Amino acid sequence: MSYQVQEVNGCTKKIVFNFESLDLTTEIKNALVKKQKEVSLKGFRKGKAPLSVVEKMYRPQVENDALNSFIQNQMYEAVSKEDLRVVGYPAFENMNYEPGKSVSFDAVVEIFPEVELKDMKGLSFTKDKVEFEDSDLDDARKNYLNSKAEMKEFEDESAALDKGHFAVMNFEGERANGEKPENMKGEEFLLEIGSGQFIPGFEDQMIGMKKGEKKTLEVTFPEDYQAADLQGELVKFHVELLEIKEKNYPEFTDELAKEFGFDSVEDFNEKNKKNILEQRDRAAKQKLNQEILEKLVEENSFDIPNALVAQQEEHLREDVKRTLSQQGFNESMMEEYFQKWAGDLTEKAQFQVRSGLILDSVAKQNNVEATQEDFEAKLEEVGRTSGLELEQIKSFYTNDERMKNNLMFAIREEKTFEKIYDLVSVKEA
Repeated sequence: MSYQVQEVNGCTKKIVFNFESLDLTTEIKNALVKKQKEVSLKGFRKGKAPLSVVEKMYRPQVENDALNSFIQNQMYEAVSKEDLRVVGYPAFENMNYEPGKSVSFDAVVEIFPEVELKDMKGLSFTKDKVEFEDSDLDDARKNYLNSKAEMKEFEDESAALDKGHFAVMNFEGERANGEKPENMKGEEFLLEIGSGQFIPGFEDQMIGMKKGEKKTLEVTFPEDYQAADLQGELVKFHVELLEIKEKNYPEFTDELAKEFGFDSVEDFNEKNKKNILEQRDRAAKQKLNQEILEKLVEENSFDIPNALVAQQEEHLREDVKRTLSQQGFNESMMEEYFQKWAGDLTEKAQFQVRSGLILDSVAKQNNVEATQEDFEAKLEEVGRTSGLELEQIKSFYTNDERMKNNLMFAIREEKTFEKIYDLVSVKEA
């Protein structure tokens, strides 16, 4: 054996190669034939120059190509023989080559670590209670009836603005330095109170105002606000309330229910209650799962490949860029954002890699896999909760292999959490 495997850490190996005698005849011949097909030499048609002429002109390059081919082949043979699950590309070090005589080099490779988890018995978690109220159905009906609702001004001049009302207002922002930017002004602007459309604190301070009233509101812009120069700044908004309006919704009848694709009001109520409970149960599980992952990452320490972290960080970066772009960020603003929050992205990527490896370890230890049966059941669930036709959903996932693989991965992860629930103690609040 012409190599030795040394352990750098739990996810990094160094393969030390040493070939005291070296014969690159085969590799050189293969490289010459390849080069012969590629080059166009004076006096010869492309690919028709004699090998001897090609070798004379390209010997150093051909020998270098042959050496690289030899090194790559030896490295991959060693990786295969040692059954190493390599992540990313190898780094070659300490190259020592004596033409026609010998070669030695090191290949540093990152591998998927062997994750041995501590016993989960004794870990305890609490899942949020899933509840339903009649007002939830009221909100569901309003969502469907929005297009048929009529906006009306309050007839009572003494009415006070409250959540759910719509304010028609003029406003003007004033920065700490006295500047009043044009993009902080609005006239006859319609704002639903409680919608969270404006800076946190803005809408709450308007509650109780009456028609014709003027008021100065003080709000602090969030630390992660899209405009970096406003992050954390206290700004005054001078507001004049012109009108208070509310939406009047028609009565929700069987006829209207049928317009929205339901058999009756009763059918609407039953299906929406079921969907609301399922959505809240998923949200409660997502919160529970995050708490479980945070605890398992805290309890289990192991080395993780830098290559996986870099890949995950790049995925996160692309997701953030798409979000920022939708919010109006330009390239300069994005770069400033990433410079400020680079550490957070790296930390998040590291957590996701660790938690992913932990879930994969649990799945393998418990033979958890996503089956075609699981896939079909998930499609039906997606159809039921989204309101889309089942055939449309099937077509989307079956015609896009990448999307199907992503869904199968999510199903396996979901089943893995179900297994973890059996291994730990989960109580409901």
